[in-house]
Amino acid sequence: MLKITTSLADAQTILELEGRLSGPWVEELRLCWERASGAGRSIKAVLKQVTFIDGAGKRLLEEMHRSGAVLTAEGCMTKAIVEEIIEGTNI
Repeated sequence: MLKITTSLADAQTILELEGRLSGPWVEELRLCWERASGAGRSIKAVLKQVTFIDGAGKRLLEEMHRSGAVLTAEGCMTKAIVEEIIEGTNI
């Protein structure tokens, strides 16, 4: 299960993620991201209490980052994954 909390701050939409970014929850995050992107606001994804990310979830985060979303994380595992994504795409 993945909990996605959406909030607005200035010209930015913040997506806070908690739980497992895997299976059907990857598509749910994609839909939230696409809706938020359509509003013309910058996107920030905060991996707050993410306990697992599968391959599809990692690919979606990479796609979000390449599209300009800011990724931040709490916790060792998610910080390492976010750093790998940011360093790997060189944006």
